[in-house]
Amino acid sequence: MATYVNNHIHTIYSFSPYTPETAVEAAAKNGLKTAGIMDHDSVGGAREFIEAGKKYGMPITCGVECRVDMSKTRLNGLRINNPDQKSVAYVAMHGIPHQNIEKVDAFFAPYREKRNIRNRKMCDNINKLTEAYGITLDFDKDVLPLSTATVTERHILFALAKKITARFDTPEKVVEFITGDMGISLSEKVKGQILGGRETPNFYEYDILGALKGNMVEKFYIDATDECPDVCEFIKMVRENGGVAAYAYLGDVGDSVTGDKKAQKFEDDYLDLLFEVLDEKGFDAVTFMPTRNTPAQLERLMNMCREKGFAQISGEDINSPRQGFICKAYEDPRYEHLVKAAFTLIDYENEASKGDIEAAMAKYPELFRR
Repeated sequence: MATYVNNHIHTIYSFSPYTPETAVEAAAKNGLKTAGIMDHDSVGGAREFIEAGKKYGMPITCGVECRVDMSKTRLNGLRINNPDQKSVAYVAMHGIPHQNIEKVDAFFAPYREKRNIRNRKMCDNINKLTEAYGITLDFDKDVLPLSTATVTERHILFALAKKITARFDTPEKVVEFITGDMGISLSEKVKGQILGGRETPNFYEYDILGALKGNMVEKFYIDATDECPDVCEFIKMVRENGGVAAYAYLGDVGDSVTGDKKAQKFEDDYLDLLFEVLDEKGFDAVTFMPTRNTPAQLERLMNMCREKGFAQISGEDINSPRQGFICKAYEDPRYEHLVKAAFTLIDYENEASKGDIEAAMAKYPELFRR
């Protein structure tokens, strides 16, 4: 029987329908054997997540995800793993020792404030697109309350989805507005999900959000600048606080599993260069999602990780109620090592949380390249 793990569950501290406790509860009820919190620019939910792990007997791990500036590296000008902006990459810090949670959150606090400056401007851009239909967003009243800590583009579009459902009282009218007035093309799958909103009310606004995100971000997006730490600054913070620095592989996207990404090319054409830069900057690991990529993409990525000595960490990005917590890919023997890696990460985090981080790192050298 397969052992199902996940190190990448979002909560209300970034974008998700789950509180830290309800995320652990759902993970346990759905059959996961591990659960990892992974919010954007925040570890504010980590303490609650830890306590929930104890309550439900669930081994947990704490992490944080952010975007970093790669413009001072050889990846400058390339679309790395960010669909919306070149020279910016999504990265993750895994295995945060619990005594350093507040230090890590303090590092991200000023970046969250800077991010909201841009968020307000993006709301203004959306209003220019929708005010003709009698729909506008107020950042403070409509968007900010949707998050406990970090506000992302998803929050803005979720607020817009709520405005749309308040304006149009049936799924049919919503689809007509999105495809007709807004001129957004919907796949038959997504259209069917939205039209089924009466039967799946818990998914309804999230399905609308997915449709908007996959087609609308480029129309209102403003490049992130001051809110993205330089990659070297990120690596320094991770090392000072005893975490595992991981690059989040996306890979070229064909048919998006999550439905919110259009077909687009990312790192696959220059994977050798990417690994050279990751090596130069001091990354320890590569994190990826088995359901997001083809077997060929994953085989190539895993082989490069082995050749270059990078740890492999896996986690399925959970931020919508429609997503299942179980990743069936773990039933494939090719991914057994990802299950072992999840428990190794948890063992390291627990050991490091006792106080002697250097000793813990020495005990689990497979997680680090320092």
